[in-house]
Amino acid sequence: MRIILLAGGASPEREISLRSGKAIYQALIELGHQVKLIDPALGKNQTENVEEFFNPHLNKEIVSTKNYLDSFQLDEFSNVDLVFIALHGKWGEDGTVQSILDLMNVKYTGSGVLASSIGIDKNISKVIVKHFDIKTPKWKLLSKNDKQELINIIDEVGLPCIFKPNDQGSTIGFSLIHSLNEIDKAFDEALKYSDYVLVEKFVKGRELTVSILGNEALPIIEVKPKHELYDYECKYTKGMTQYICPAELDSETTELIQRQALIAFNACKCEVFGRVDFILDETNTPYFLEINTIPGMTDLSLVPMAARAIGISFNELINRIVELSLK
Repeated sequence: MRIILLAGGASPEREISLRSGKAIYQALIELGHQVKLIDPALGKNQTENVEEFFNPHLNKEIVSTKNYLDSFQLDEFSNVDLVFIALHGKWGEDGTVQSILDLMNVKYTGSGVLASSIGIDKNISKVIVKHFDIKTPKWKLLSKNDKQELINIIDEVGLPCIFKPNDQGSTIGFSLIHSLNEIDKAFDEALKYSDYVLVEKFVKGRELTVSILGNEALPIIEVKPKHELYDYECKYTKGMTQYICPAELDSETTELIQRQALIAFNACKCEVFGRVDFILDETNTPYFLEINTIPGMTDLSLVPMAARAIGISFNELINRIVELSLK
């Protein structure tokens, strides 16, 4: 098939998107597809050299959201069977690109506009899953105008707690705080990446993630980072995290978490594939954290790891994503 692979983008997750894109590109080529690489943040200034395309240090001076609309006017979009979206974070995972492709009547991988916008909005996804009786840590959504209320909000949520941008991934702008003298810095750091900050009660426990492929919950992965939390460095640096797949859980807990992951995935209108993150506290109670509608596909990524645990190779995983997206 003729497939356009979208990677890069203008979000803070640009480098991770290019790493995901490189792995997906290789798989699509090995599967026999004709693949055109397009970075929407470069507009009409696309590079034809594959190695240069995936180099995050090139073209930095022209990377901009202002280029997105120009990129979708390229001739390649007039004769394409599928667009494989490997963009992470804002302007790729939030429904922006999906909206444009819908208007163009072009098929694409993964969730549609509604699910994408819900998935990246941590506040809305938590509201939805709570409605379906899935536990989620206590939280508050703040705007930049709420700084004077921080002390009262921390009193309500409790310490320790987590500050994070409401619509970013990869723990960008993320802080775990233990005392009141840390809150101003954490609030300002999160606001660098979003107009809204999610303050969430820190739940101590085991970090678990459930990958979804079609209507199936794949084996649960337990994530054991060397840092206190699974932060950006632990996610993308080899040796900084231990992964246990399948997670060492009793069958009842495994079934409960997989069932809750599917409920959350479907309740938020997600499709094709994704990942749902949980914390399992010291009483063996799972708490929903967030949904990833375009999870990473790097050599350290969790969806490919979960797929491998049941005998699905990376190429077969990409093939299934393509097939499910075309239905």
